[in-house]
Amino acid sequence: MVVISPSYAHQFPGGDLATRFGHNSNIGFSATRKTSGNFLFGLEGSFIFGNKVVEPGILRNVINSAGQVVDADGQMADVFLYERGWTAFATVGKILPLFGPNPNSGLMLKVGGGYMRHKVRVQTQKNVVPQLEDEYLEGYDRLCAGPAALLFVGYQHLSNRRRVNFFAGVELIAGFTQALRPYNFDTEQYNTPDRTDLLTGLRVGWSFPLYQRMDDRFRY
Repeated sequence: MVVISPSYAHQFPGGDLATRFGHNSNIGFSATRKTSGNFLFGLEGSFIFGNKVVEPGILRNVINSAGQVVDADGQMADVFLYERGWTAFATVGKILPLFGPNPNSGLMLKVGGGYMRHKVRVQTQKNVVPQLEDEYLEGYDRLCAGPAALLFVGYQHLSNRRRVNFFAGVELIAGFTQALRPYNFDTEQYNTPDRTDLLTGLRVGWSFPLYQRMDDRFRY
């Protein structure tokens, strides 16, 4: 069968990522081929988003003595910092039917390799802040990317009546990223070349299995 699955995860950062962001949300989508031997081969991607930027002082160079950011018209600007990113993986795994209503359900183990990308989104709302526009923004957004690995351990349930199909489990993502911006304007320093960015969380999803129908016709 082929299983199409949208999913959601709430994740907590680790490694170098924990010094920049707090907990985040993650919306994913996967397409997985399950063989008759319960092996899994799939592709999946996810969108990372959050509003917990914990790295201090990112806007220190654009804040005046009153603690405000001033736009091009001399008015106080509303500036917000968010976490944004995405991942893409090719995965392999297996279903171990140790429990569940049928051989398609049970303990799901999955590993993958792919790509991670993340940054600080600097949003100026309706204001135009020259220091945070166009190429100047690259000195503040902390854009990073690189290869990544995935590990998932959980449970997959595909009901006998094909109506209740879901999965849930613990997911670990490790990104071995590099800063794509060589220099930060706020710290006036060059970025360190190598990072280890970790995300750990609980992922739950709804599954839409597309069963391959067996050909039971007689042939002469």
